[in-house]
Amino acid sequence: MTSSPTPEDGTRPDHTPLDELHASLDPAARTWLAGALDTAATCSGPHEPHPAWELRFAEAGRRCGPAHADAVRVLILRAARADTAALTRAYHHGTADERRAVLQALPHLVPGPDAVPLVEDALRTNDTRLLTAAVGRYAARYLSAHAWRHAVLKCLFTAVPVDSVADLARRARGDTELARMLGDYATERTAADRPVPEDLYRVLALTEPEPASEPEPASESEPASARHTPVADLPGKESRCASSTPTSI
Repeated sequence: MTSSPTPEDGTRPDHTPLDELHASLDPAARTWLAGALDTAATCSGPHEPHPAWELRFAEAGRRCGPAHADAVRVLILRAARADTAALTRAYHHGTADERRAVLQALPHLVPGPDAVPLVEDALRTNDTRLLTAAVGRYAARYLSAHAWRHAVLKCLFTAVPVDSVADLARRARGDTELARMLGDYATERTAADRPVPEDLYRVLALTEPEPASEPEPASESEPASARHTPVADLPGKESRCASSTPTSI
């Protein structure tokens, strides 16, 4: 990430080193951030239902600028050692920008699946920036297979790049149910004379199982839902392959 991310690009602030963030802020913002982090570190605890750091969390965009607000908010949450209850409160009481920062902080602060409801709530929206944050590392670790597959499809529905889906290759590998869902979606799009997203073919290619040393022939009794749909067999793929424009998958 560059030292001056745009709001659209600022979806992985946990990868922004603190010294890099400091270099991107003006002196007033750096001073404010130092005070906010000190407040978060010293004024938090289980017996404070509305700790002072929550105000700092809310005003981060105004104090540090929208391009850096995500990174600053994640730092404040980490300094406050916000637990699931505090994160849930910040999420449900916050703006869309504040909710996005909560989602981005989850991998750092919640060591188990307790915050999955926050991810699931974000996945029910059509806010593409929330969706992008929701399919990060926390979702890769803790979303159920069913919910994760639907999250991938939601990205395709809303044109969120699948590059945003953390650990996509590992979770998609050999997933015949995801392959079936992708094939169904491609069929629906083609029947409606609508284009199939390029990212669908990329994900479908990832669902291919790892080749065995000696592949076994498919059993006659194998259910159709368990059989993998080759990319070339998808509706609309033939015309794409015949196109003079190269296609990367």
